Amino acid sequence: MNRIIPCLVIHLALLSDAFSVDYHTDVAPLLRDYCAGCHNEFDLEGEFSVETFASLMKGGETEDEIIVAPGKPDASFLLRTIQHDADPAMPPKKEPQPTAEEIAVIQQWIQEGAKGPAVDADVSILSTLTVPDIAPSGKAVSPITAAEYSPDGRFLAIAQFATVELRDVKSGKTLRRFPVTDGKVNAVHFSNDGKLLVTASGITGLKGVATIWNVASGKEVRRIGEDSHRDILFDAEFSPDDKLLATAGYDRVIRLWDVETGKYLRQFPSHNGAVYDLAFSPDGKVLASASGDSTGKVWHVETGKRLDTLNQPQGEQLGIDFTPDGKYIVGVGADNRIRLWRFLSKDQPRINPVVHARFGHEDAIIDMAISSDGKWLATSSADRALKLWSLPDLKQVESFGEQEDVVEALAFLPSGKAFMAARMNGSISDYTVAAPRKVAAKGKAAQTRLAAPELVEGKMVMLKEAEGGELQKLTVPSRIDGMIGEPGDVDEFVFSAKAGEEWIFEIDAEKSKSKLDSKIAVLNAEGEPVERVVLQAVRDSWLTFRGKDSKASGDFRVQNWSEMELNEFLYVNGEVVKLWHYPRGPDSGFLVYPGFGSRHTFFDTTPMAHPVGQPCYIVRAFPAGTEPSPNGLPVYRIFYENDDESRRMAGKDSKLSFVAPKDGDFRIAVADVRGSGGADFHYKLTARRPNPDFSVEVGGKNPKVSPGSGKELSFTVKRMDGFDGPIDVVVEGLPETLSVTSPLTVEREQDRGFAMLNATADFAGLTEEEAKKIKVVAKAKVGGKAVAKSLGDLGKLEKGPEPKMLISIEPDGDNGKMGEDGVLEFTLHPGETITANVVVDRLGFEPRIDFGKEDSGRNLPHGVYVDNIGLNGLMIPVGKSEQRFFLTASEVAGETTRLFHLRSTSEGKEGARPVRLRVVAKDGDVVKN
Repeated sequence: MNRIIPCLVIHLALLSDAFSVDYHTDVAPLLRDYCAGCHNEFDLEGEFSVETFASLMKGGETEDEIIVAPGKPDASFLLRTIQHDADPAMPPKKEPQPTAEEIAVIQQWIQEGAKGPAVDADVSILSTLTVPDIAPSGKAVSPITAAEYSPDGRFLAIAQFATVELRDVKSGKTLRRFPVTDGKVNAVHFSNDGKLLVTASGITGLKGVATIWNVASGKEVRRIGEDSHRDILFDAEFSPDDKLLATAGYDRVIRLWDVETGKYLRQFPSHNGAVYDLAFSPDGKVLASASGDSTGKVWHVETGKRLDTLNQPQGEQLGIDFTPDGKYIVGVGADNRIRLWRFLSKDQPRINPVVHARFGHEDAIIDMAISSDGKWLATSSADRALKLWSLPDLKQVESFGEQEDVVEALAFLPSGKAFMAARMNGSISDYTVAAPRKVAAKGKAAQTRLAAPELVEGKMVMLKEAEGGELQKLTVPSRIDGMIGEPGDVDEFVFSAKAGEEWIFEIDAEKSKSKLDSKIAVLNAEGEPVERVVLQAVRDSWLTFRGKDSKASGDFRVQNWSEMELNEFLYVNGEVVKLWHYPRGPDSGFLVYPGFGSRHTFFDTTPMAHPVGQPCYIVRAFPAGTEPSPNGLPVYRIFYENDDESRRMAGKDSKLSFVAPKDGDFRIAVADVRGSGGADFHYKLTARRPNPDFSVEVGGKNPKVSPGSGKELSFTVKRMDGFDGPIDVVVEGLPETLSVTSPLTVEREQDRGFAMLNATADFAGLTEEEAKKIKVVAKAKVGGKAVAKSLGDLGKLEKGPEPKMLISIEPDGDNGKMGEDGVLEFTLHPGETITANVVVDRLGFEPRIDFGKEDSGRNLPHGVYVDNIGLNGLMIPVGKSEQRFFLTASEVAGETTRLFHLRSTSEGKEGARPVRLRVVAKDGDVVKN
């Protein structure tokens, strides 16, 4: 059905002799607005482009698909699809739709013969833009958008909307202007020999242009990128040898060019958001980028390979640079913070660890500049503040007060002794750099440094942080009371260790109501990070659905998940987790350890939030110092450092385990992860030996057990200081009317087990005296010694109401045989799937009966799971009384014998009597315990 308003068609037909549709002024703007976003030479959805008249008339995916049939509107697919008379209807329903009047224009153009442009039919409609004339209102203001001093300090380039002025620094006079014809200038940079100047500009939605100018003559030398970049450029940077030019902008693509010829060289995989800033390393081998996707990235210039994604930013990154000595990378952005990373990924992929993360401003930090001697960093913010920081300790030296307008551009003189700040109102001010003033920490008087205390074996030595002198020395065990008194402070203490000695360092801050969000790290005697483990990626992937917060242990959806195995380490932007349970299919994800609650991290890495699309890798762990054989995937070096305790038992407080790699002195550094400080940022730092231990919490106490049915008990383990052994839980003193899955074993490295407490048909409840005879005991070997811990009793045990249903697990064909003790028994081999039946006597209960999803098999051995359950989980539909289910053993399942059961999640939460599962090796196979 034709959807154009009939009267409008008649009206246009009557005027057709007086009004002729022009492709350039009438049709091209409509194609650009509604079609070119997806159907252009770059995206080419449906193998169809409207970018040029020639490509429009060429047609689509098939030869008989006529996009535009001159003189035949009804035969033109273009018209029919925008009228929604053909599939697929375009534009998509969620996109802006053309009006009836606009559709009528396209119809008339086709009726008139679909005449093309008067100029070249290959000219892109994205290279032109028709805009209305807007009369200026009020007083004209010309904001300064970028600025830079020439390498010799003689000139200052000042960028405004469509021009760049070259000023003489001594006289302040304008020597010449460079007329930029492509919109706002977002960056201006001198070549390192001072002979050339490059401007980064463009037209939003159309193109990005880097224009190279001759400084001496003011003439344009070359235009780069306008046929490649699809949106405005935010930066264009010369390499240190002036041979290369890197460009990037709103189209998210980083490109590399030959300066002398303008030849395109390569493209970097780039970002998921606009790229706002670029920087070459001092040797020109590495390029860093800052993006609106809340990341900074580091690239190998020669190969285009990504070397690292800089972790921790929580907002758009607007600026990035290397310190002149090439030791650090500095980044700023919309999360109000300044970060300094130690630059290690110079040739191969490596983690560049965060050295400092300072809260810098009350609003987004929009620009920064580093002095040529590497001593100073200037920052400006949307909060109108202007600040000076020392490097590399990143301590605030000066705040220059609220500015008259936002400072958009900062630039240091080559001498490093002064810098200029240019504002949005067009004003410029110069600032001299003074030596930092020494400010005493608030609330702290200078003290004489304490001598190292003598160690009394087994007794905690209590210390207080001291000011001045050499580093205070810690022994083990000892505790020190300290305070991060000023923003940016880092407290360091020294300790001596023998090779192989194990230490535990932990912070008490949040637990004591301190404002400190602690971070701790072990450094060597020279203050360098100590390597803990080397991780080599063996399989690459990425997060495919939703971002992950820093706590979730479920739904880790990753690409190519079917190629991954349980118990493998997954590296995600500095965080290391371990795969615990497979996805249930394409619409679900891995569970990572411990399989419930907040996820655990490994090697004391810090849990972080991750965006969808975040790269991740299955990694293999090697000892510190290892140089793995190259396999084309990244190698990450993890250092001894921690932000939040890895098993999530200490809130935001830090805990770090350390094994000394050699005899010698080391340092432990304490800081606030945000770079904050003050009188309320107190802490207690404990240094001690590991004390492996565990505790068990019993869930399901005080049960009301229905006669002939059962209730589930849970046993949740907390493991301390590296204890990962198996734990047996025994329930003693039960009367004949009750039985329980016992002994129950919480397996090695696992944190939870389940048991069924079953009642006979004549169960009438227990008296208080009978209930107190029941004892729950947890037993394990810790450090080679047998340990038994009383977990108390099960509380009151009362007779429950008549059960809603009776559930049992039954054999299926040859699967399932009755054991000599009367317990049904199933046998399963690693890599094999068997079937069983769950049968229910409904006792009048009519609704659907659910047994859970990935947790439907209760107390199964790790690596064995209920398979093929789909998104609804294991369930018995309405009107049915039984359901076949599948048990699969992964290749990592160890040889074991174990009781398991099913438990309904429906009303009453009735459970089935446990049955036995044996996981045994096939003939010739070796199965690990």
